[in-house]
Amino acid sequence: MIIETPRLRLRPLTDADMEPYLAMAADPDVTRYVSPTPIPRASAEAAATHYRRLLETKGYGYWAIEVNGGASFAGIILLQNVKFTAAFTPAIEVGWLLPREHWGNGYATEGGRAVLDYAFTTLKLDEVVALTAASNIPSQRVMQRLGMTHDPHDDFDHPHALGTSLQRCVLYRSHP
Repeated sequence: MIIETPRLRLRPLTDADMEPYLAMAADPDVTRYVSPTPIPRASAEAAATHYRRLLETKGYGYWAIEVNGGASFAGIILLQNVKFTAAFTPAIEVGWLLPREHWGNGYATEGGRAVLDYAFTTLKLDEVVALTAASNIPSQRVMQRLGMTHDPHDDFDHPHALGTSLQRCVLYRSHP
């Protein structure tokens, strides 16, 4: 399951991606809008294994970002089921996580756009959402560049982040 863009190759995670993926997941700057603490190694490994299998069986999960003529691992673009109950679920979300050295290059936007196109044309989804902590302005800018729409009435308190700085979340939507 490979998705090509002008600059990127989105491909399944490989065993060679695990150490850079785990280093990214352990970086508190990278995960500050995902988890109040760095993601434990065992949890990150389990997620990578689960979403690699899901990509093979369902056609969506985690794609490694490979830069054409550059980095073999520049983060992940994901398409996954939202794992909690909220007013907008069930839903499938698009997201991204990139190591600091790859921030600011447009990879999240380019990869996100390609995965949204795949979600609508190949998977025939009617809607894809993106969600993040209200304080995560960089990801909200990516969502806006992707043409996703935001209605403040859709914003919500994340049930797995109650009492933390990540509790209040914004929701963006995209349709074919």
